[in-house]
Amino acid sequence: MSAFKINLLLFFFLAVLVIQVNAQVIVSGRVMDKKKPLAGVNVVLKDTYDGATTDSSGRFSFKTSEKGEFVLAVSSVGYKPFEQKIKLEGSPVTVDITLKEEITELSAVIVSAGTFEASDRKKAVAVLDPIDIVTTASANGDITGALKTLPGAQQVGESEGLFVRGGTAGETKTFIDGTLVNNFFYSSVPNIAQFGRFSPFIFKGTVFSTGGYSALYGQALSSALILESIDLPDRTTANVGISVLSGSAGYQHLAKNKKSSWGASYSYTDLWLAFKVIKQRQDYSKVPAYHNADANFRIKTSNTGMLKYYGYFSSNKLAFTTNSIDSLGYKDRFSIGNTNHYHNLHWRESLGKKWKVSAGISYTNNKDDISASMQDNSKTDVVLGGLEFKNFDVDTRGNYFNTKLVFEKRLKGLSAIRFGHELNHTHDKLLYTAYDDQQYPSSIKESIHAAFAESDIYITNGLAAKLGARFEHSSLLDKTNFAPRASLAYKLGKGEQASVAYGVFYQNPERRYLPSSSELTFMKATHYIVQYQKVVNQQSFRAEIFYKKYDNLVKTGAGNGQETAINNNGYGDAKGIEFFWRDKKNIKGVDYWISYSYLDTKRDFLNFPYAIAPNFAAKHTSSLVIKKFVQKWKMNLNTAYNYASGRPYYNIGFDGTGYKFNDRGTIPDYHNVSFAINYLPFIGKQNPKSYAVWVFQVSNIFNFKQTYGYQYSYNGYRKEAIMPTSRMFVFIGCFISFGVDRSDEVINNSLN
Repeated sequence: MSAFKINLLLFFFLAVLVIQVNAQVIVSGRVMDKKKPLAGVNVVLKDTYDGATTDSSGRFSFKTSEKGEFVLAVSSVGYKPFEQKIKLEGSPVTVDITLKEEITELSAVIVSAGTFEASDRKKAVAVLDPIDIVTTASANGDITGALKTLPGAQQVGESEGLFVRGGTAGETKTFIDGTLVNNFFYSSVPNIAQFGRFSPFIFKGTVFSTGGYSALYGQALSSALILESIDLPDRTTANVGISVLSGSAGYQHLAKNKKSSWGASYSYTDLWLAFKVIKQRQDYSKVPAYHNADANFRIKTSNTGMLKYYGYFSSNKLAFTTNSIDSLGYKDRFSIGNTNHYHNLHWRESLGKKWKVSAGISYTNNKDDISASMQDNSKTDVVLGGLEFKNFDVDTRGNYFNTKLVFEKRLKGLSAIRFGHELNHTHDKLLYTAYDDQQYPSSIKESIHAAFAESDIYITNGLAAKLGARFEHSSLLDKTNFAPRASLAYKLGKGEQASVAYGVFYQNPERRYLPSSSELTFMKATHYIVQYQKVVNQQSFRAEIFYKKYDNLVKTGAGNGQETAINNNGYGDAKGIEFFWRDKKNIKGVDYWISYSYLDTKRDFLNFPYAIAPNFAAKHTSSLVIKKFVQKWKMNLNTAYNYASGRPYYNIGFDGTGYKFNDRGTIPDYHNVSFAINYLPFIGKQNPKSYAVWVFQVSNIFNFKQTYGYQYSYNGYRKEAIMPTSRMFVFIGCFISFGVDRSDEVINNSLN
């Protein structure tokens, strides 16, 4: 080819290149959100390869040879996609863009004021799961025992229940799969706290609301414990438990298609050997013995639907005598036989078009046969003049039926609205037989209908609100209430947020003070809560300030030897501050948490002469729980220290004109240090593996003298301390599981 032709081709190529370069258009601009420039945002012309990424100041610039109308597409993780049409006509194009946050579960703020939750780890507010509960040394495997290590709960040892933020145990209600649970604890025994009936391992989620809880729940002035049962198990399993006190066995079968399961278990506990080794303050003629059985089935009704049933049966008896404080040389005898069965059927399903439905039915039947009398030294029943009331029999029969139906509609993003109806029907029968065989029957029937609605409103990832309201009508009181609820949460930074909550809560007078000859109304509590929370890098910190105002509390008077409700003229308040810190990061292999609560509360209720601090409320409570997992030995070492400042005690008597203090004071501070070792060796080498858990636990290892209060003689001249049945308790047991190894769950829980 001649030099002329080569030069001509070169000239032609350069001319085309110049024309092409001259035809390119510069597209530039800046990308921001409402507050700041965004770096690393992808900006491209849709359906082309032309585009750029924003720099640290949010600016971008690129050249394109395209002409005509195109779509500029902008995308960044955590923000909604953005598109805008632009015209490429040769001149530079400048576009300034503002992105809006994408509201997602992983990044959205959580409305959590007043609530400790362990049901969804994605939400980063998990506190205690089932493994936490059974490996907390002071909990004794009981759900509420573990919750007492969290702020807000009192260290009350002479009575069962959760006493929260100045409220009585009756002001805390428990719900399983949305429906109310009656008789969550074993039946009351004088001056001896009873445990909860249910194993923590049947639940996958635990929400402990110390105030300001959802409008879906009612009839609780102080607190709601909301438990969610597990769905399908991982695989078919069998388990056996053996201890010096009990034996248990269970089987859980998972269908081959993994769409259904069924299971059953049984346990027997007899404290005879423990009471032989560890001396009790009571002289037992019938050592406590418990038969417990449960059954379940679960059916996956669709890809989104689940039908679950759980049934529970319990039977137990005990009888003991104590030296009578009313007449020296005599004894007080108490015996109780309890039979309880509980059934819960729950169904949930997606209805399409972002609709969901949840329906639940629960039924409880509870029978208590109680007998009390005075005995002489030969343990023969006697009737002493002036103390005839100490000889009686009480037979109670309770039937409790609860249903709840909830519809939920998902709106834009995470926003949602839910509404529904609840019916709580109760029928209590009581037959009181006096020392002279005179019988006094009573019966109380009531139906409470409730309608509720609630909305989750996510304005951005960093700002969310929960607004709700609840209506209730009581057939017993023949009255209706309206309870508004509101919460607001604002995200301050990564894992950091502030929340406020407000709510009005109503509750019927407790059954123990009914029937009443007076016209009564609902008791009322108004909650105000401010919370700060930071959860990041396996560390959790939260602080709450709260104020709770009580109105229409029940006042009582003595009639026919029984304390009964006479009016709703009581009132009170509770205020305080709480702190919680949990750390799984700074000390290798160690998980620990610290909680502290300050409570200032007074109330005028029952037979109180005026507003005073109730005898179940301590000003200061705190807990320290430390867990160390030694992976090499498959051993979990954990200890817990619980403290409560001295609670007040009173002896209130009636002098003919009114109630007055015959005696009052403050009990000593409460201290308890517990220690436990859990050893988890494998006992099988082939899949599916089996494992064993050996448990050794000691409560009050330093043998602190613990006083819960004082009881008084009928004439008020003598008093004696209410103390634990024994200063120290030791538990040794082995639990074997066949078919599934959950030791990794314990390891991960301890190390992560």
